[in-house]
Amino acid sequence: MDAFFASVEQRDFPEYRGKPLVVGGLPENRGVVAAASYDARVFGIRSAMPSHKALQLCPHILFVRPRFDVYKKVSSSIREILSRYTDLIEPLSLDEAYLDVSTDKLGIGSAMEIAKQIREAIKNELQLTASAGISINKFVAKIASDINKPDGLTFIGPSKVQAFMENLPVEKFHGVGKVTAAKMKTMQLYTGADLKSLSEKELIKHFGKQGRFYYQIVRGIDNRPVQPHRKTKSVGVEDTFEQDLTALRDMNEELEKIAKKLIERVQRHKLKGRTLTLKIRFNDFSIITRSKSFLHVVDDYANILQTAKELLSKELSDENKQVRLLGITLSNFNEVSIIKNDPSQLSLF
Repeated sequence: MDAFFASVEQRDFPEYRGKPLVVGGLPENRGVVAAASYDARVFGIRSAMPSHKALQLCPHILFVRPRFDVYKKVSSSIREILSRYTDLIEPLSLDEAYLDVSTDKLGIGSAMEIAKQIREAIKNELQLTASAGISINKFVAKIASDINKPDGLTFIGPSKVQAFMENLPVEKFHGVGKVTAAKMKTMQLYTGADLKSLSEKELIKHFGKQGRFYYQIVRGIDNRPVQPHRKTKSVGVEDTFEQDLTALRDMNEELEKIAKKLIERVQRHKLKGRTLTLKIRFNDFSIITRSKSFLHVVDDYANILQTAKELLSKELSDENKQVRLLGITLSNFNEVSIIKNDPSQLSLF
């Protein structure tokens, strides 16, 4: 979907249309941008940006608090449209999914035509726009979907995949973040062709197990199937505070609230995890994570809270540190239950 949260707001409230708009927390509450309309993006505003920075870039920008209940309802309607064409749907979030249309429930016979019909149905029934990428595997289709946004349709056929991947800038590779992209550039690796010049052994040496993935993907190889029922790999809750916290006592109080919300999610899905990760963001926006693995799977409030507090106290021996955000994530689940992918697992902010 194109700027999903912001587009829903502009659809529902005509006074927002054509104006730069951010869905997220208010600047005075130390909020974060969850979504930015395309009118806002021309000012350089992007999701995950601090709201005060968005305000600096565009002083007349509108801020709207998110309405997740509405977004979930719209997402369900989108999912219903997708299911008319195939049962092989792998949701990635509320606004994005992989589709394997080789099943072709309606016998249309063309992936391009299926994508066109889906986009038309979303526009006609929901008054929203979507962009689609069509190719031979998930990785290439994902990148293709971003090329002509908004309201775009991009097809990369089998004969064009190799050239496409070779010409792709490394920062456009799905899964390559800023740190990895910067490292690649220090190694004079700027495009897929540059990555392709290295052997699999060399890539693994420099980038660990991801190196094997880069070796395959730059050659257009991605054998991952579309998984309609993906297992949840982690469940987390985090919160950004209106004022920086400096006292460990105050941080522990916030951890109690976060742990309670986490337990509600974990127990609702009958999950138990072996690894707990604490996330800390400081007032300079630097982030650290600290993890601990248990001998046995856990899903109880006392264990999770106590572990989070221990990790926090070990890290914050320096009383001068100012904390902007705290989060707790539970992962490494046992197989108590296989949940259908739940796109509603959103971080709080």
